Order: sequence, then structure tokens, then C-alpha cells
Amino acid sequence: MAEVPTLRVVAAVIERDGRYLITQRRPTAVLPLLWEFPGGKVEPGETDAEALKREVRHRLGLGVTPLAPISSVTHPYERYTVELHLYECRLDEGEPMERNVNAFKWVTSAEFEQHPFTPADELSMSRLLGLG
Repeated sequence: MAEVPTLRVVAAVIERDGRYLITQRRPTAVLPLLWEFPGGKVEPGETDAEALKREVRHRLGLGVTPLAPISSVTHPYERYTVELHLYECRLDEGEPMERNVNAFKWVTSAEFEQHPFTPADELSMSRLLGLG
């Protein structure tokens, strides 16, 4: 049986005026149309901070500065395992644009449950809200 690869993924928790920025995956993506915190895979030789800056700019056109780690969760999927690292990030420049996402929203933590999140993000959210 082949070993399942582990993907290191980072995601940004960006808060503004009591609302958090979430993004919806494209219809053609793995886990289509589910919601998540913006981010993506860490490339070989890249730090988490470098990956966060690159991915958030790529997906939304935003400049961010990672401030502090919030939580880490590991979630097994069928073909791989995701090791998701959530970071508090400061928004430095720009307004979100739908570049490489289906949609984005600013939502309160109370509105999280109205959006179907990816399983790894769901676990992270529980920790973020102190439920897990």
C-alpha cells in the first residue's frame, strides 16, 4: 500500500471590524465551492510566512503580514493528508479581489456556521472559537 503524502498548508485569519475574511473554492477545485480561510500549499524551501504572503496575494490581490500562529490541525483526505497551520495576519494593502477564488466574504464568527467549510478548516475554526 502506497504511503499517503502529507501537504503542509497555511491559511490566514484576517480580521477587520469584527469580521473575518473567508474565501470560496472554485467549482473546478478539489472540495469545490467549500469555504476556507485564504491560503494554500507551502512550496519546498519556502517558509510559512512566505507561503502566506504569496498565496493571499495570488488568490485575493492582498498584501498581508503574518503575526502569530493560531492553531495547527491534521486532517486525512482520501489521497493525501493536510497539515493546516492557521496564522493571525494583518492586512497591509489592497482590497480583496476574486482572482483565484470563486468568491470571498467578510463574516462574523457567528456567521461561520452558515458557510460549509472544508473539513480541515472546520477543525481549525473550532479551535479558533475555543470549541475544540
